[in-house]
Amino acid sequence: MPSVSRAPVYLKDYAPPDYRFDAVSLDFYLGEDVTIVTNTMRTSPTFDGAGDARALFLHGDPSPGEGGYVLTAKGLTIASPPTTPFELAIVTEIKPQDNTELEGLYKSSGNFCTQCEAEGFRRITFYQDRPDVMSVFTTKIVAEKSKYPVLLSNGNLVESGDLDGGKHFTVWEDPFPKPAYLFALVAGDLGVVEDSFTTSGGRDVALKIYVEAHNLDKADFAMASLIKSMKWDEDVFGLEYDLDLFNIVAVDDFNMGAMENKSLNIFNSRLILATPTTATDADYAAIEGVVAHEYFHNWTGNRVTCRDWFQLSLKEGLTVYRDQEFSADMNSRGVKRIGDVSRLRAAQFPQDSGPMAHPIRPESYIKMDNFYTVTVYEKGAEVVRMYETLLGKDGFRKGMDLYFKRHDGQAVTTDDFLAAMADANDVNLDAFLPWYTQAGTPALDVKTKYDATKKTFEMKCTQSIPDTPGQTNKTPTLMPIAVGLVGPDGVDMPLTLEGEDEASKTFTFTNVAEKPTPSILRNFSAPVKLTTDLTQEDLIFLMSNDSDAFNRWEAGQTLTRALLLGLVDDAASGRELQMDAAIVDAMRKIASGAFEADADKAFIARAMTLPSEGELSELVSPADPDVIHAARDFVVKSLARELRPELERIMAENTAEAYSNEPGPRAARTLKIAALGLLSRLEDPAIDAEALRRFHAADNMTDQIAALASLASRDCPERAEALDAFYERWKHDPLIMNKWLGIQAGAALPGNVKNVVALTKHPAFDIKNPNKVYSLVGGFVGGTPTNFHAKDGSGYEFLGDIVIELDAVNGSVAARMVGGFTRWKKYDEERRALMKAQLERILNVEGLSENVFEIVSKSLE
Repeated sequence: MPSVSRAPVYLKDYAPPDYRFDAVSLDFYLGEDVTIVTNTMRTSPTFDGAGDARALFLHGDPSPGEGGYVLTAKGLTIASPPTTPFELAIVTEIKPQDNTELEGLYKSSGNFCTQCEAEGFRRITFYQDRPDVMSVFTTKIVAEKSKYPVLLSNGNLVESGDLDGGKHFTVWEDPFPKPAYLFALVAGDLGVVEDSFTTSGGRDVALKIYVEAHNLDKADFAMASLIKSMKWDEDVFGLEYDLDLFNIVAVDDFNMGAMENKSLNIFNSRLILATPTTATDADYAAIEGVVAHEYFHNWTGNRVTCRDWFQLSLKEGLTVYRDQEFSADMNSRGVKRIGDVSRLRAAQFPQDSGPMAHPIRPESYIKMDNFYTVTVYEKGAEVVRMYETLLGKDGFRKGMDLYFKRHDGQAVTTDDFLAAMADANDVNLDAFLPWYTQAGTPALDVKTKYDATKKTFEMKCTQSIPDTPGQTNKTPTLMPIAVGLVGPDGVDMPLTLEGEDEASKTFTFTNVAEKPTPSILRNFSAPVKLTTDLTQEDLIFLMSNDSDAFNRWEAGQTLTRALLLGLVDDAASGRELQMDAAIVDAMRKIASGAFEADADKAFIARAMTLPSEGELSELVSPADPDVIHAARDFVVKSLARELRPELERIMAENTAEAYSNEPGPRAARTLKIAALGLLSRLEDPAIDAEALRRFHAADNMTDQIAALASLASRDCPERAEALDAFYERWKHDPLIMNKWLGIQAGAALPGNVKNVVALTKHPAFDIKNPNKVYSLVGGFVGGTPTNFHAKDGSGYEFLGDIVIELDAVNGSVAARMVGGFTRWKKYDEERRALMKAQLERILNVEGLSENVFEIVSKSLE
């Protein structure tokens, strides 16, 4: 085991800094071999200067030196700085071209760029690299003009010009105090797409998106998304942009999706670049959502930021909620909600049940990068959404207004956010606090009873929260449970609530004339695992009649989930699998709804999708991926066979002659693709031939990828032809090659491990590029469980090899990949042993990064 000490950081140990930086001046001399950074900080003590001096610690990646300071593995300590205001200057030399971690200052496709969140700034210069140290930054950049004609940083451009020797410079001033994690710099040879926006207050804002010149035609949609985001934030939250310039830069090598640096957002190029022939509908939706997310951070993250990294959900959960609401307003609200909850269940619920379970406000960490998790982001957003449900839209807006009024320009905590919500609405929200401090997904059980004589309907609600690592005996928490009562005529009944019995959590509705069918947890009003006493007949009724789009979908998911779990048990016991005719009929009604004039085709496509193998694995213990796959495959094929006439009609009626990106055609494509996906599971040569025909005929990436995906899991000649043709057409485009890698990685072909291993040697793959790793390795681990969990352990061995190789290049990305092993205890004894052996093998690698060490060691506890 590595001997390097990896001490955790604890929330309980937080103390405010002893020194502040009133102003910071950064001079960058960008060289091909060495970059020189001169950092001049106007420094003041935060304590009474009459006392003894206190040491000033600056984070950094040090090299040996001399002077009045002490170097350690984590930074530099000045033992006795002045106790009155002073100026501190530090000069460092760095080599961005050798920075494969892609944190701090590095080079991507020949361009300089930065990524400083969470702790990347310390790779650039010595600094108090913590979010509660906020300063006004002035940045000067000097570089060779012919190679780097574009020089960007935060704030306003105040000076620029040419220098001797073919150099030039720019000077940037950011008037808003910010922590170092929001610092950004870009220098390169880039083209620009320009537009403008006039705020409601009359400010003219210049908008610029910088991309490589050959991608200039692919940035228009991102620009349109930015403008829509700016307008929406004004309309919904009254928040205007505060500078005269807003820049976005797209880079190919980026650990994350994007970064909200003040006025200079840096994006992974996959979340900026799009044309109909190069991007799918899902890509367009992601671009719109992430552009909005990063822009919304200007207020929820930048103007008001985190006191410490334990408060990360203060900005991320809140901003995810805001981007979800934006996307819902721009598209189908019901379908958006279904997608968000599906992601929560697929990724966050398993995390809440595993060794990496943590509250949305964690108590400790070894490497902060590991806590940019679905819990902090997605569960954090659900917690914010509960405020809105509890307080109403007007009450939530009042809370947000007070939050900004109190804390603009400050680094604050989740407690400050809760206090603003409570004070603005004059309510006590103390019972809401456990959502921030407790890990685990609450279980909510609801029992119902109708009394025809008294005309009352009773709901008894019982919540419990499972034990998680380090936490037992959880406290019940305040949660909103949105309910509707649907009458026999399919119409919502008026509700009169008698009150709540605190001891039994029983709710009684009065004046209920007829026995209703309850629609419980509408719009998924709390992030819980719900069980009820609803019958199959009740669920089929809700599928057809519930006015809440989410619960209409959820009724179908509950039905098919119960069917699938029963078949898993049958398959494990060797019993013959039999399809439920009632569910076939219910699905036929859903599919037939596509032919109605006002059909929501995107919703129908969602309703036709079964719970995934991954979701089912979380509900079975121990999980056998082969058995789960067999049960789900049986249901998919049975539905495809029984509904074939309806599915073929859907494909015929939703195939457009020409591409359109409007909502109606997008929904039609989504439904058509769902139908093709089902039909492709029949293993019919006629369907394979039709898929290949559609592949060659496609005039857009959405249809082309859908046809390719329908063939990728088929061992047929059409598969090879389509994959080869796609490669030859798009091999020059790295982003599209990621799709090619990902489709093959997630294929359900038996023995696909060897194909994925071979692809790691293909020219389309580069282990130094995070997008390539996420597509191939992440696509394999999260794709078809039967291949990753192959009984011979070959999938585990492949992932172990990759994690070890990748950790030497980029520990942050390696930690994301090793997450595939964290749920090892969920599986049968043989698979558990094989996964555990890989975890132990990784842990014993000399020089293992803190990122991977933390994930692996916690998984083995």
